[in-house]
Order: sequence, then structure tokens, then C-alpha cells
Amino acid sequence: MSIGASELLHEPGSLGAPTGSAAPGRSSARLLWSRLRSDPITLVALAVVVLVVLVAIFAPLVVKLFGAPGPNAVSDNAMDVFGSPKGPSSSALFGYDTLGRDVFSRTVYGARVSLLVGVGGTAIAVVLGVLVGLVAGYYRGWVDTLLSRFVDVLLSFPILLLALGVASACSLGKGCAGGAIKPGLGTVLLVVAIVNWTVIARIVRGQVLSLREREFVAAARVSGASDLAILFREILPNLTAPVLVYATLLIPQNILLESALSFLGVGITPPTPSWGAMIADASDNFDTAWWYMVAPGAALLLTVLSFNLLGDGLQDALNPRRSR
Repeated sequence: MSIGASELLHEPGSLGAPTGSAAPGRSSARLLWSRLRSDPITLVALAVVVLVVLVAIFAPLVVKLFGAPGPNAVSDNAMDVFGSPKGPSSSALFGYDTLGRDVFSRTVYGARVSLLVGVGGTAIAVVLGVLVGLVAGYYRGWVDTLLSRFVDVLLSFPILLLALGVASACSLGKGCAGGAIKPGLGTVLLVVAIVNWTVIARIVRGQVLSLREREFVAAARVSGASDLAILFREILPNLTAPVLVYATLLIPQNILLESALSFLGVGITPPTPSWGAMIADASDNFDTAWWYMVAPGAALLLTVLSFNLLGDGLQDALNPRRSR
């Protein structure tokens, strides 16, 4: 998906611009909100994202509210007379899995893992990518060459294969880095950060190469500001829009990456609920227990779609060339 980061650079009078104002009597935040309100699809996507986040945070309360057992609790009444898991009913909204666990409860708790990996992994990748991109774009020369070639090498690897290899290596024995990275959630977060920070670094570097030649940076140099002050006080605030948009679009990619790793058996370790692992477990029983795959699959589809639509909406709202 094209981010269009170059169109998100702040200009005088645009959102977050270093000079000027967003509009007479209107703050940048109000202008952003007014633009978002004019797009009903983005508002619906935002509402769904907020709902998923709340469900993930208050998962125990949600499960208790619907009278469902814990995600790993095995019910004695989960199987029918033929030994197959029972389907959706008033006592089990999404039915049971082949082990007798409540699918609704596991789907709700699975949102925690997906959001933690999606948001946490994206945050780590953004920090690494922004730092490398700032340094490479600002200092140029041999520093830029060294960092850019390193980024190029990492970008040459297929993302899923690289993630699969790292996750497989760290899922064996005591993990990676002398046991510092344990199999499970820590491994998945490491993998997500490793495979995604390079794209952010490339985007930030390109923006910094342009911003470093702007008048406000030259004025900061003349006033005696240090390189560190210029990077974090002058240049970094002008990268907020493109980084925010790309991060929003990166979250659903990371959620899908975690689901893919868990589906392949090298992601979240059982019995922790994960949408990808649930889909993998249900693949052998889809013809007799379709609800076991539909519930986590629908939750994954709805979450990823909502984040993508929200990212597209933010991209349009933060575009300084858009009419007010």
C-alpha cells in the first residue's frame, strides 16, 4: 500500500507546520478532527478499533459479563453424544473447540495478543526506524551510506521468510540472546521489530534529506543549536504526520504477521489464545466445527480492515494539500 509520505510533509499553514497556523481560530487538532468527522468510513473504522482495544483491555470483564468461562477452562458439557464439539448456543456464543474450551472466550483474549504485538511491535519498529532515518538523512556521507546499505540488505529478504527463520530459531530451547528473548510473545515482538523498522527508516531518511535544507533548519544552525537539538526539536516534529500514518498502516500488517507465525506454529506458545493459532487448530475440523475457524477469522478480518481504513483516513486528513 502506498503511503504517500512525501505528501504528508508539513507546510506553512498545514497540520503541525513549523510556521503559521492551521486556520484562523482553529488548532491543528480541531482541524484534524473536523476532517475525520467528514469521512463516515473512517469514523466507523475508528469506532471498531476503539471497541477492539476496549475488549482487549477488559477481556476478563467482557468474558464474565457474557457468562463465559476462562480461555483455557475445559467444559464438561462441550461435546455432543458423538464426541464432537458443540456449536454456538445460548450457553456458548461461539461454540467450543475440540478440547472443550469456549471459543468466544478465547477469541476475546486473542485480541490482547494481536493488539499487543501489533501496537508494541510497531512502536519498537518506529523508534528504531526513526532514529536510523534521522541519523542517515541528516549526516549523509559515509554514515548515510553505511546505514542505507544495511537497510538495503535487510529489505532484500522476504519479510515472512525472515520472520519465520528468526521466530523458528528463537522458539527452540531457551530462546535467543542467551535466553534474554524467550519463546512466545517476546520472540514475536522481536521478529516484528526486526522486519519492519527498515521501511520506516527508509521513509524517514528521505524526508530528512529534504527537511535539512529548509530555512528553519538553517536558522537553527545560525542560532548555534546543536545537531541533537536540530534533529529532535526542528526536524522530528515535522515527521509526525508521515510516521503516524505509516505506523497506523503497519499495525494491521504486524497483526497479520503474528497470526501467520502462530498459524505456522512458531508464534505465540500454547495455551495462550492467538487468532492465528486458533485458525490453525480449526483447519482440520472445519467441515464439522466451522464456528471454531469463523470466530477468530472474522475477528482478525474486522480488526485488520478497520486499522487499514483508519490509516487511509488519517492519510487524507493529514494531507496539507487537502482543501479546508
